[in-house]
Amino acid sequence: MTLIEAVAILLLLVSVIGWLNVRFFHLPSSVAMLGAGLVAAVLLLVGQTLIAPFWGFNTVGALVRTLDFSEAVLDNMLGLLLFASGLQVDLSEIRKRRLAVWFLATVGVLLSTGLVGLGAWAAARALGIGLPLPWAFAFGALISPTDPIAVIGAIRSGAVSPRVGAVLQGEALFNDGVGVVAFTAALAFAAQGVVPDPLTTAGAILFQAGGGLALGVVAALALSFALRAINDRTVEVTCTIALAVGVYEGASMLHLSGPIAAASAGQIVGDYGVKSAMSPETRVNVEGFWDLIDQILNAILFLLLSLQVFVLPFDAREAGLWITAAVLALAARLLIVLPWGFLFRFRHDERGASLVLTWGGLRGAISLALALSLPASPYRDTILAVTFVLVVFSVVVQELTLAPLAARLRNRRVANRPPAAA
Repeated sequence: MTLIEAVAILLLLVSVIGWLNVRFFHLPSSVAMLGAGLVAAVLLLVGQTLIAPFWGFNTVGALVRTLDFSEAVLDNMLGLLLFASGLQVDLSEIRKRRLAVWFLATVGVLLSTGLVGLGAWAAARALGIGLPLPWAFAFGALISPTDPIAVIGAIRSGAVSPRVGAVLQGEALFNDGVGVVAFTAALAFAAQGVVPDPLTTAGAILFQAGGGLALGVVAALALSFALRAINDRTVEVTCTIALAVGVYEGASMLHLSGPIAAASAGQIVGDYGVKSAMSPETRVNVEGFWDLIDQILNAILFLLLSLQVFVLPFDAREAGLWITAAVLALAARLLIVLPWGFLFRFRHDERGASLVLTWGGLRGAISLALALSLPASPYRDTILAVTFVLVVFSVVVQELTLAPLAARLRNRRVANRPPAAA
């Protein structure tokens, strides 16, 4: 299958599923795409098993194998998606919550890696499943970063308060770079026996994250300054595309964090660039273009994610580990966000902030992409299956229920508030 054929098929599927969803189901796009792929997989598997072999599950699986999901996400789509997501956030609100954002995006990821890794290792031993501790840490590292695409889509309803939403958005935009460094160190430990040095790992995180942030900010400011001299919507939209692709690829070439570079560039353009360097007409065109890119790539991404069910190995005997890992990930998340939840509770009367921060820590395509990049080993299939199940649970269950949970907690807070004095 050629690239243009694959793109044509994906766009056709996205269009049909999107139309059906808008017309009948009214689900978040990510949930609709993921659900459609899973339903199609089940129907094809049942039909092929109960009726007769036909053009179905195995054939689709062979086609899916020709698409490198890990490369598609990490090399081709992530930079554009993070830039588009950064363009949409309220940078002023993130600045106010910068301490919580940076703690959760750095220390939080490392703590989660350790807690989930240790828990998964202990659970696997208890269930009689072979998963050495180094490989459990690799799993903990790839599942710890939250997914910016899923998070931003989940809080668009407005049910999450601006304070908590800013923390969730900012953390998700910046923790991918840290997660990749932690995953690389854990993978070297698992595959090569190289024990990670804490100081070296911390230095790599500071260098890559700080360098990526500086590159993204400087490049976005330079572009914003250059755009002041012109007023042409086509050229200005093209320049933002070049910026998104350029900082992501440039950071990778310099061994810096491409995700952080793209996210920070998007935030600067969205906050400073559109206000200081663009006319109202150009601003509408730039924001509309990137919103469209975000929606289309997001739909394609989650459809591709769902199609991985055709090629991933699942062993029903490991179902206990799937459930345990989901509980572990949520428990570790709760422990890490609890101090910030208490802070919001007592400083801003944000009751239930810990629950929203926990439930809003969605995992998505980035975790599965990292899992698919694992080298061949006796433990790869187990990690792939657990990761896929956790991502599906996160997108389908957590994303669908986050807004109702936040709204219920907010209504309870308003109901319990004492009446104003007459």
